[in-house]
Amino acid sequence: MLILAFDTATDRATSALVGDGELLGERVSRAATLLEDVDALLRQAGAHAGDVEALAVGTGPGSFTGTRIGLAVARGLGLALDVPAAGVSTLAALAAGAPGAVPVIDAKRREIFVEGPRVLAPAELAPPPGTVCVGDGALRWRDVLEAAGAEVPPEDDERHLPRARFHAELARDFGPAELLDPIYVRTPDVHKAAAR
Repeated sequence: MLILAFDTATDRATSALVGDGELLGERVSRAATLLEDVDALLRQAGAHAGDVEALAVGTGPGSFTGTRIGLAVARGLGLALDVPAAGVSTLAALAAGAPGAVPVIDAKRREIFVEGPRVLAPAELAPPPGTVCVGDGALRWRDVLEAAGAEVPPEDDERHLPRARFHAELARDFGPAELLDPIYVRTPDVHKAAAR
């Protein structure tokens, strides 16, 4: 099965083309260039859009806008190519790329997203001493996490990226792309404003 996978929930978007479990190509860029990356992956593999049989899409938690871009692209491609899609947690993809590590995504507002999924202040994480923390949240809050005894790999360590190849590996329960839901851990600001 030829799976096109991508995740745009963090500042660095990842995309991959996986055929029968074999990585055919992978890219790291920004959510704004996702469709260009998809085109480049297909050309690199000598494939056409019509060859794609399924999509594996990062559903967050992460950036509200980034996550929505990924889901919009998935819905558009799913409809245009008539292929099923499966959502994969960005935290799960990070964990798959760093077995034994704690995935930490920057939630902005001086908060992080962690497994659960849940949102908390970086100082509230309190991992056991020696625990490896990965992800953009671990990089942003390195000082706080290391002061608590955690280990954060160098910035250029690939374990900090939610690699799309792991989305393809973890994808289950394929269905219509329009049924994919984002993982929101906190109430969007628009709901808070409307309640006032």
